[in-house]
Amino acid sequence: LLDFEASFIRLIDKVTNGSRIEINQTGTSLYYQPGLLYGGSLEHDCSPSRSIGYYLESLLCLAPFMKHPLKIVLRGVTNDQVDPSVDVLKATALPLLKKFGIDGESLEIKINRRGMPPKGGGEILFSCPVRKVLQPVQFTDPGKIKRIRGTAYSVRVSPQMANRMVESARGVLNKFLPDIYIYTDHMKGASSGKSPGFGMCLTAETINGTILSAELVSNPQGQGAAVLPEELGQNCAKLLLEEVYRGGCVDSTNQSLALLLMTLGQRDVSKVLLGPLSPYTIEFLRHLRSFFQIMFKIETKTPEEEHMGGEKVLMTCVGIGFSNLSKTIR
Repeated sequence: LLDFEASFIRLIDKVTNGSRIEINQTGTSLYYQPGLLYGGSLEHDCSPSRSIGYYLESLLCLAPFMKHPLKIVLRGVTNDQVDPSVDVLKATALPLLKKFGIDGESLEIKINRRGMPPKGGGEILFSCPVRKVLQPVQFTDPGKIKRIRGTAYSVRVSPQMANRMVESARGVLNKFLPDIYIYTDHMKGASSGKSPGFGMCLTAETINGTILSAELVSNPQGQGAAVLPEELGQNCAKLLLEEVYRGGCVDSTNQSLALLLMTLGQRDVSKVLLGPLSPYTIEFLRHLRSFFQIMFKIETKTPEEEHMGGEKVLMTCVGIGFSNLSKTIR
């Protein structure tokens, strides 16, 4: 059992009530008996060996089904090279939750401090309302891309780094689209965490509200060669174009979240058009089958039919009619 896994188990223990967790001496087997999803106001220090995104991804799946609305402060690494960053989840996962009827003032991810690996020191606030039931979705036409937004951030390095990333990313993207705005976010002092670094998160938004994202982060201090901000900006823009080519109504980071929310919807048909399924998503579909006995109908759409990008997959399922019994009725 690695430190970040142990930290994750502690987090799950905090958001639930009455979970039973037993780990054997060598840390190779785990017995877990889930309790009620309780929620409430919490805080948790995440292990700096994985980013906050690793913990947040799971919370996004669970938060709508708590007894009390979740308000949690997570501390640790906000942006790294392994997990989806808090920026990407804020830009893509929150609008996705809204499509399923999980919305309101209290749905937000707020970045109070940034923390880069290896030492972290970042802090975010995630809050999410609870819902009794989820709406089924019909989300099959991604639509044309109308604008690109993004954030170039730098901590404990020259603020000029962010501007250099923006310049080079625009150099690539301006060939396709005039409406591009990339914010620069230079955090100073206490809110800049404990390690230097910089990175960029880009999102492309379509006329139908699909949001596709890409991101890149500089190498952690003392690991690998130094990255030029120009290269990073350019490569991040290319990654975004790659994601646009893959297309679909949900980007590859959030495929599994969309499929889970479709599964837990009302006993009604949900459809979502996705780009090529990531290996993670394929494994996730197997889990959905073993936990909920639910099978998706999967139809492939060739680029000729869709006139754009790579092969697409139309995923259809009938929700299991899950309803949140622990939600307090007012």
